Amino acid sequence: MAAKNSKYNLITILGPTATGKTGIAANLAAYLKGEIISADSRQVYRGMDLGTGKDYEDYFVDGIEIPSHLVDIEDAGVHYNVYRFQTDFIKVFDEIQSRNKFPILCGGSGLYLEAILKNYRLIEVPPNKVLRKELEGKNLNELTEILKNLKPKLHNHTDVETDRRAVRAIEIEKYYAENPKTDTSFPEINSLNIGIDFDRKLRRERITKRLKQRLEDGMLDEVRKLLDSGLTPGQLIYYGLEYKFLTLHLTGELSFDEMFAKLEIAIHQFAKRQMTWFRGMEKRGTKIHWIDGQMEMEEKVGQIVELLKCRD
Repeated sequence: MAAKNSKYNLITILGPTATGKTGIAANLAAYLKGEIISADSRQVYRGMDLGTGKDYEDYFVDGIEIPSHLVDIEDAGVHYNVYRFQTDFIKVFDEIQSRNKFPILCGGSGLYLEAILKNYRLIEVPPNKVLRKELEGKNLNELTEILKNLKPKLHNHTDVETDRRAVRAIEIEKYYAENPKTDTSFPEINSLNIGIDFDRKLRRERITKRLKQRLEDGMLDEVRKLLDSGLTPGQLIYYGLEYKFLTLHLTGELSFDEMFAKLEIAIHQFAKRQMTWFRGMEKRGTKIHWIDGQMEMEEKVGQIVELLKCRD
């Protein structure tokens, strides 16, 4: 297998919404005898299926279900965050490798993806109000020097892009110093990162077509069921996009046509923000190989496999 002779121990499939990431990841996993790890901040929730675009059928290749992880692991309404995701990812990543399978990370949540691809452990450090008071009034150069004294090898320069980021970075380093037994270990990861690219016009068409299909498939009923289960409108609105606008329709604040129009615009805007995040990742040093989403599946998988073989 190409994966066995590769310098990479992870493949990451990323891209904006409605670009067919899951199908590509599944077909690639079938070829490499791999397993998929979802990097989607909403697909962790049970019962939130159509609204999060889980597309369960995409996990089947030639009638065989591809193993997947970090999907349907929490009840809707529970607060799940990037810290929990990173911890869950590390556990699943190690388990997949222990079975001599190849892990494939797949998703569009930029924050979750970077939590893995930056190769350092995130710790949910509580705010330090006393320290923040001490740092008030210091300029960015002064804050940078304080951070360098705490962390001489300053790898992540985004920590000192703004005063606020620098204060938070100092807060985190102080926490580590005061809590030396904090587990900051992270597995050695060298990821081949594949971005799925469509031109803007086609991407917009795909988003609209997908939205119409999901509404036909019963997305309104899904949201209605979640509300009937005891979740409040506010809890569902918190999840944004589909759950926000469909809830506003079901509670009588938007007509169906108003809901559709506003939701369609919001998803287009979301896809644009995703692309902005991915371009930002590239500027911050993450190498992404972009491939044409319009190619046939066999071509896409073949192109990724060829990249996987490269040892440069």
